[in-house]
Formats: sequence, C-alpha cells, structure tokens
Amino acid sequence: MSLFGLFERRASSLENPAVPLTDAVLAEIFGGPRSDAGVQVSEETSLRTPTVWRAVAVIAGVSAALPLHVYKSGSRDRVTVPLLEDPHPELTPLELWRLVNVYRVLWGNGYVQKLRNQVGQVKELWPVAAERVDVKRQKPSPDNPTGKWFFATDDWGVLHALTPREMMHLPGLGIDGLKGLSPIAMARQGIGLAQAAEKGAAKLFGRGNVLSGVLETEQKLNAEQAHALKSRFQAKLSGIDNFQEIAVLDAGAAFKPVTMPLKDAQFLESREFQIPEIARMFGVPLFLLMETAKSTSWGTGLEQQAQGWITFDLTPTWLAPTEQRISKELLPAGQYAHYAVQGLLRGDSSARATFYRAMRDTGVMSANDIRALEELPPIPGPEGDTYLQPTYMAPLGSNPLADDGGALPARAAALMAEARRLLALHADQGGNHDADDDRR
Repeated sequence: MSLFGLFERRASSLENPAVPLTDAVLAEIFGGPRSDAGVQVSEETSLRTPTVWRAVAVIAGVSAALPLHVYKSGSRDRVTVPLLEDPHPELTPLELWRLVNVYRVLWGNGYVQKLRNQVGQVKELWPVAAERVDVKRQKPSPDNPTGKWFFATDDWGVLHALTPREMMHLPGLGIDGLKGLSPIAMARQGIGLAQAAEKGAAKLFGRGNVLSGVLETEQKLNAEQAHALKSRFQAKLSGIDNFQEIAVLDAGAAFKPVTMPLKDAQFLESREFQIPEIARMFGVPLFLLMETAKSTSWGTGLEQQAQGWITFDLTPTWLAPTEQRISKELLPAGQYAHYAVQGLLRGDSSARATFYRAMRDTGVMSANDIRALEELPPIPGPEGDTYLQPTYMAPLGSNPLADDGGALPARAAALMAEARRLLALHADQGGNHDADDDRR
C-alpha cells in the first residue's frame, strides 16, 4: 500500500509537530517568498499567472499525452509492458505522468513511489507531491549502494526514509546531481512583476478612475465636510460601471492628478513584456501561450516553431530524461522506452503524402509502416510488409537486367541476336542496290 493518498497535498501547518520550522516551510505557510515587486511567489501561487499556468499545462500535457513505447535493444520490435499500460489503480497513464510532470515543471523534481509485489516486481506507480520529499546523500551501504535517500512525509505526518529501490526520482535542471532547481524559484522576480502588474491593473479598474490625485477647494472644510466631499467624488467615479465618467464638483472644488499618466508609465507595455520573459524561462514558444504578435520570430511559420520546440526543448529537457529513467528503473535489461513524437512532427496531408511516397519508393518504409504512422490497421499478409526497390537504381555503367553472370537473360539474348541479323541483312540488301545503280 502506498504511503501517500491520491492528490494529497496537505499544506504545512505550524500546529503539526512533524513540520520543521525552516525558512522554506515558513515561506510556504505565508504564501511563498516575497519578490522585489512586493508579491509573494511560490510554486503553487505562481499558477495564478495565466502565462505560467499555460506553460505548465502545455509541457505537462503534451509530455504525458505522447505514446510511450517499449522496444527490444538492437531492434525495433515492440514489447508490451503491463506496468506502463496500467500503472495506477485509479489514475490513467496520462493522468499519472501529467501530475508528475506538473511537479517537475514547478518544483524541478518529480517523485514516483514504486510498489512491489512479493517477488520484488514493480506492480504500481504512485505520484508523490514534491514538497513532501527531501533528498539527501549519505554514506553508501550494501542496502543502498548509491547513498541517496528520500525523506518523505506521509498523509499522517510520519517521516519515512526511502531508497531508490522504493522511489523513482525525475530531477530537472540542477547543479549538484542530487536535486533539480525549482524554475519558479529561479524566475520569482519575473513572475512577481507579472502578478504585481496584474494586481495593479485590477485595482486601477476597480477604482474606476485612471489617475489618483487631490481635491482642492478654496473653502476651509472640517473633517466631516472633507469626508462628505470625498465620498461624493468616489461615489460618482468608483466602480467599473462608472469608468471614464465625468465628475461634477461643487463648492469650488477641483481635482488635480498627482501621478504619471498611464501611457508615460508604460504600464501596459510592462505587462506584455512579462509574457515572453516567462516563456523564455519555461522554453515554450509564444504561439503556444496564445501570444501571436511575435509568432514568426523563429522559423517561417508555426510548424517550424513547433518542430524547434520539440527538438531543442521538449525532447532533451522533458522526454529524454523520462525515457532513460524508466528504462533504467522499470524495465529489464535489453529493453528501452521511447516516446513517439512523429505525430507532433507531421505536416499537413500534402506534405505527409510526399514524404510517404519518397520513403515507399526508395524502400525505406513498407505499406504497413506508413499505415502505422497514420494509425490505420495493417494490411494482412506479406504484401503489407514488402519493401519495394526501384528497378533501374543501379551503379553507373551496369545493366540492371543482367543476371549474376553478366549475361542477358535467354529471351533478351535471342531478341538481340535476331535484331543484329535483321540489321546485317538490311545492310547487305542496301549494298546490292547501290551496285546495280552504278552499273546502270
């Protein structure tokens, strides 16, 4: 049985004696460390930023949705692994790996508990919340040759020490070879600036007036009169329904703004700038974040941008580490896991038809190979697995119709001999006619 409940992420509490009073725990309890923009940013609160939410959803969702195949080493023979087909009693494979990838993207580390049967085979995989686990390196021992320990707190506040045999660790980019660094911690200032700008915009429109300032009057007002004048002014202009309304002031009152105009402060530009800044931290193209203003900045179109994202970020940063970790810890020797990314790299129907025709004509793919990529059933019989070879693709100067001995087939040789005989006969007849003409 797993030590951890499904999707259990019980927040740390000062009343729980199992919770250590460290800086990280205190920061989590009070909403995360505070950025220079004055906004507290943690791995969980960062999801309130739409750009962060979308980037995490794209990376975790695409990575989990890709087909994960297992092959025999040295061949392309597929192997069915029941553990990867149904890894959890309740979660589907997509839901399990998506949850693990969410923790990898936000916390920089993904943890999966490996439940084994009586003979030691892994029968279930359970995701573990990243903030529950602390990784330490101790002196290696016969029971733990790597010396790597995972100290995880269960649902009841009990701390457990687990070895790599019991916990599979998927670290992100790190500097010590032990744990991955949190991308949110590294990008805290940029995310905090985006949240501060969004919060400022919300307050701005909530007040209903674009600029703040002072009310001046030539009369001397007591506290009650000043409060009444201020209340009447706010009642006329506060709220979104009164946005850009005209205020009418009496008693010689005048409103004078004291802040910079919105355009001069480049308020909207600062909000737009944070979108590519956050996209840069997560390595996601802008068009996948629903930002199309600069969609042609990489390649000549969206297809080239998507291929660049898969080639330079998705595969080396997220897919390849997962493939190698699964192959190392969950598969027997002689087998390896590999994500099928062909579906993401496919072009339109015309481009695919041209590619398949070239692969088929040169003998690289069979009809069933092409049908498998198009998710179509194979053609029964040997015809579907036949690889074609172009007839006249042979070395320069050779005869593609020649047999192994270099002689033409019997039928072709007979035809050639007959052709030579007819040519010679025609030449002789032509010569006789010329002699008769000369005698005349």
